[in-house]
Amino acid sequence: MLICPQCKFENPNSNKFCQNCGTSLTHKVCPECSTDDVPVNALRCHNCDTECGTVFWAIIAKETTGEALGIEGDVGDVGDVEDIGDEGEISSLSPLSPSSQIALGSYLDSQERYQLLDPLPAQTEADTISNVGVRVLDCQPYQISPIEAILAGQQADLLTPSAQASGIPHLAQLYIALQSQGEPGIPPIHDAWQQDDIQVVIIEDRSNWQYLLDLWQEETTSSLKILHWCYEMTQLWAALEPVNCRQSLLELSNLRLDEDQTLALQRLYVESSNSQPATESPEDAQVQTSAILEEPLTIQALGRVWQALFRQSQRTQFGSVVQMLGDLDVGKIETIAQLRSRLEEISIELEALGNATLPPIEEKDTAVPTIPQSDELEDIINKIDDLPTVVLAMQLSSLEDAGRTDVGRQRHHNEDYFGIETKIHKLEFPKSRVLEGHGLYILCDGMGGHAGGEIASELAVNTLRQYFQEHWIGNQLPTEDSIREAVYLANEVIYKLNQQDARSGVGRMGTTLVMLLIQDTQAAVAHVGDSRLYRVTRKQGLEQVTVDHEVGQREITRGVEASIAYARPDAYQLTQALGPRDENSIDPDVGFFDINEDTLLLLASDGLSDNDLLETHWQTHLEPLLSSGANLERGVTDLIELANQYNGHDNITGILIRAKVRPNLES
Repeated sequence: MLICPQCKFENPNSNKFCQNCGTSLTHKVCPECSTDDVPVNALRCHNCDTECGTVFWAIIAKETTGEALGIEGDVGDVGDVEDIGDEGEISSLSPLSPSSQIALGSYLDSQERYQLLDPLPAQTEADTISNVGVRVLDCQPYQISPIEAILAGQQADLLTPSAQASGIPHLAQLYIALQSQGEPGIPPIHDAWQQDDIQVVIIEDRSNWQYLLDLWQEETTSSLKILHWCYEMTQLWAALEPVNCRQSLLELSNLRLDEDQTLALQRLYVESSNSQPATESPEDAQVQTSAILEEPLTIQALGRVWQALFRQSQRTQFGSVVQMLGDLDVGKIETIAQLRSRLEEISIELEALGNATLPPIEEKDTAVPTIPQSDELEDIINKIDDLPTVVLAMQLSSLEDAGRTDVGRQRHHNEDYFGIETKIHKLEFPKSRVLEGHGLYILCDGMGGHAGGEIASELAVNTLRQYFQEHWIGNQLPTEDSIREAVYLANEVIYKLNQQDARSGVGRMGTTLVMLLIQDTQAAVAHVGDSRLYRVTRKQGLEQVTVDHEVGQREITRGVEASIAYARPDAYQLTQALGPRDENSIDPDVGFFDINEDTLLLLASDGLSDNDLLETHWQTHLEPLLSSGANLERGVTDLIELANQYNGHDNITGILIRAKVRPNLES
């Protein structure tokens, strides 16, 4: 099956265009020059030479035993893929044969899907490479892979023959187990297969991500920033321990940073006697790690890594860190918990010297997404899930937004209205940066016909804006009582106009409301009606924050089954709105939440949210917008176009807010 990149419709392999939306399945648009006839299997645009192909990192490794994986018994049949059919053969892996070499442009698999962008190293009988990594071009990027199908809960008939195998390779199981925890430091897996004792795992390509060492050695990098990276390494160590992949932290060139300078691994290395990671040192960094790899895998090895980072970066270790590394080396610090406590003590010391503190360590539960898995794989996930998680206080690093409204395809006028008001205060020095964000986002969907709904929605937005201009002063969110007072005031303004004009019945104008207030990393939401707030994070995916005020939902809260509640003819009728009645008839929902990770927030009118549109398309139209490089203006435009394509029966309005955060380590 070919999955349309635009609408995610499943198409037969022979299709050249999506039979649902018409998008080309053989060509794509260059993101740089907008040329629209770039073949999907091309690495570069033929017009501007921009690299726009779908590139992954391929790991080719000898099979690892179940003992090395940290699980018991035979796991060779984990995740067996059945009923695939006989459309193709198992991928050929002859490149790892001794004295053989595959050249640039050759394929890793017999289906000619993954094309080598770099040649594999030449091998001889005396020098057998059992674990190598190389960049590959996905020449069939719209073809869903077996691993993707499993993670998405798809059926077996979506599995492609490019990776037909008797089961999920052992190494791939580790990526799946760690990925299920939502750990951004672990590269997501894309595909995997096995032939004989050779495994191939296709993961996200992080080969061009910044080396941790490069930023560690910069003079402008603060001591608290370095301390936080040490914290992140302890978190990764704890996550990697149940699956015996702690060695992934011992290769300096494997330690990378994402766009927000969060620690990440380029790949996993499994701890085993015959699976030492190859030295992949960056030429400019001249990383030497052989001494580290000889250390036993205790937390002393982490100390050796930190010492190597200080040595290679030529940075001077500050006093308390010298003492900590010494205590690690002689065994005075024996557990991760003790090590984290010591890091916290150092942060307090730095605070006394004028720096911000690292927050205390807390534990929280981590939900595990439900994916099809074997008992062995579930055991691995459960081991990881039982580990405590360090929760660091966060500070705002950026706040961006974009809004747009559209009349839709069937209405003659637009009764939606929205307002955005933000204030950003930035204070920056060579070694510190503080960003204070203050954002008010209001979306209203009016009702009452021409010159009714339009007036009500605009009145509500302007009334609320004026209220908070006068009552939201300082760097604290308004209280719940203050937010409720603002909503009641907006209701009163519209209600009085209805009374003044002697409007009655359906002629009485009104509006829904969803309103978001952001102060740094704290947020408040208030809503009346069926306009919604959604939240998207990498760990939790899409969440609907608000609950519609409509008859069907009211019945569900009373204990009626959803299928019965929404079988009523009046199921989607609003139970409350601003304006038609006095304040005694409305009860706005007001809630508060913290922004502890990079978050995309979406305020949406029902023209955008109807028919589960966002639930269906969030992975293509919302999740990519979490990236700093994604344009929110373009993102909200794409949402409007999507809603017009699938809904279009109503006005469509959306407000996107991207809040990115980082640990609160700097003054």
